[in-house]
Formats: sequence, structure tokens, C-alpha cells
Amino acid sequence: MKAFLKLFYGLFFVAMMAVFGSSVLGVSMAVAGSAAFGLAVVQSFAAPYMSVGFMAGVLQELWTGELIHKFRHSGTFMEKIPSMNQFVNNDVIHMSEIGADPDVLINNNTYPIANVQRTDDDVTVSLDKYDTENTKITDDELYALPYDKEGSAIRQHREALEEATIEKSLHALCPIEDTAETPVIATTGDSNGAAEPRKRLKPADIVAMKKKFDDLKVPKRDRVLVLNNDHVEDLLLTSENFEKNYVNKDIVSGRIMNMYGFEIHELSYNPVFDSATGEKKAYGAAAAAATDQNASVAFYAGRAGKATGSVKMYRSLAQNDPENRQTLVGFGMRHIAFPKSSKGFGAIISGMTV
Repeated sequence: MKAFLKLFYGLFFVAMMAVFGSSVLGVSMAVAGSAAFGLAVVQSFAAPYMSVGFMAGVLQELWTGELIHKFRHSGTFMEKIPSMNQFVNNDVIHMSEIGADPDVLINNNTYPIANVQRTDDDVTVSLDKYDTENTKITDDELYALPYDKEGSAIRQHREALEEATIEKSLHALCPIEDTAETPVIATTGDSNGAAEPRKRLKPADIVAMKKKFDDLKVPKRDRVLVLNNDHVEDLLLTSENFEKNYVNKDIVSGRIMNMYGFEIHELSYNPVFDSATGEKKAYGAAAAAATDQNASVAFYAGRAGKATGSVKMYRSLAQNDPENRQTLVGFGMRHIAFPKSSKGFGAIISGMTV
């Protein structure tokens, strides 16, 4: 019976690893199954010399690989931003900020043609560090559970990391203040009638942002506008076309429609501008005063970049904690999104009523 059970569990392990390798790691069932079979054979011979920690380490690597494989921000505005993962080295990106474009001469008859030196600047970008709080899973909880609680917790950590990186990325893509190259405009609609009134966003304000981008010669393709909750409410109340498209929006991604050349998304998080200084507040800062302004963010995806760096899983096993008999699971990862140019980024803030 022992031999039978050992054979059964061995074949079961090979089958599960084949399915996992095919679906998650993107290799064929045959390759994944062969690798799993080889691992099972090695493990059977080496079992007397191997600690439980070895197999735990293998499982930890698989879970980390799954998180990386599925960390895609699928369907969100982040998908529009080009990946720069290939330039990450030790969680740092080194890139060149390209100098000014050359002038184009049409029907030129003056020679010699002028020579212009292009000066490129080296830019170093360090990836932000994200850490999840540890999830505690006790042996008592796992007893007779009909599902894989640890696997469920790991998926929850991935979703939390995705949400945090999306919010931090939007804050990074939002300009710091209104300048000639980074327009920050205020809404001009009617008062919302609240105790702390503000002017509603109306379609004409989005047209005004389009004009700002056009004047800066920002390419018309891949323009994105991420609306905050206030501005979504405004358009639902004032724009019949927006309301019609909102009913059919993609709930998962937050993508609503194309409007005046922008791909429109929504996000519950929004950067906040300090009404006293006119500057963007730090990430995570809430509106401290009634006159602080919530912002929607407009950007040209072609001049933004994103990158994911190292990912680590932190896991302590219940069998190594005789007092509490609980497993702890947490993740750390490096990620960043940033503007690669000063042009192509803007914000719409809620205008204040008098």
C-alpha cells in the first residue's frame, strides 16, 4: 500500500506540474511533464538527504513566478504605456534623454546646411519599492478547509500590488504644476451645489485639454484621460453620450469610451492639488482643505514608461513556529511608471466657485 500511494502521489505531482507549467509558465505540457518527472525521480533518490525547506523553496519560486507572469494590469490604462523591463538593471533604469529634434528645411537653396550638435542627457531612474503586509495563516484555519487558502492569499497580494502600482503610476504621470509644457486647467461648468461647491467638468473642458495637447504638437494617437470620481459624476449628469457609453463600459478595466481623441478611463484614486500653492501634493496625501482640488490626468502613452524589477516572496512555515503554529506570507516588489518627456502630460482640476 505504501508503494502504491507513493506511485499515486508521484504521478499526481507530475500531472499537476505539467498543467501548471503549461498554463502559467507558457511551456508545452510535454516539456513541463518531463521536467516534473525528472524532479520527482531526483527527489525520490535524494529524499533522505533533502530537507522540507528544499521543496518549500521550489514551491516559493513557483508562486513568485506566477505573480510575475500574471502581473499585467490587464485592461487598465497602464496597458497603453510601453514596458521598459529590458532596461532594468539592479532595480535601476539608465536611459538617455534625447536632445532637440532637427529643423526640417523645405526647398532649401542655401548651402552649406547648418550643423547642429545634439546633446543627450543620461537619466537614472530608481524603481519604487512596494512591500505587502504579511498574511497570517494558522494551522487551525487550514484544517478541513475546502480550498487552498495560501494560494488565495497569494492572489490577494498580487491584486493589492497591482492596485497600489496603478495609483502610484497615475500620480507620477500627473504634472506637478501648470506650465507652458504641462497644462493644468480648471473645470468651468456650473456649481455642483454642494456645501463646499466646485465647478463641474463639462465636455468643453476636455476639448480645452485637447487644444493644449494639439498646440504642444503631442501626437494624436495613444492619448489617455483618467477621470476621477467627481468628474465621472459630472459627465454622467451633463453628457447624454457619456452616460450612454458608461452603461456599456468595461467594469474590470475602467475604460469607458473614446472622447475628443482621448481614451477615457476612470479610477477611484486621484492626485490632489494644493489650492494655496497650485502644486500637486505628495502621493497618498488627502485633500486637507475644502479648496484643495481633485485632478483627472491626461497623458500621451508614447512618452511614458513603466518597468517591473525584482519580486521576492517572504514565507515562514508553521512547522518552524511551534509557539504560534502559523504560516506568514508577504511579497516585496520593485515597480515604476514615469514620464520620459516634459510634453504630453496634463491635468484637469475642479475649479472652485466663489
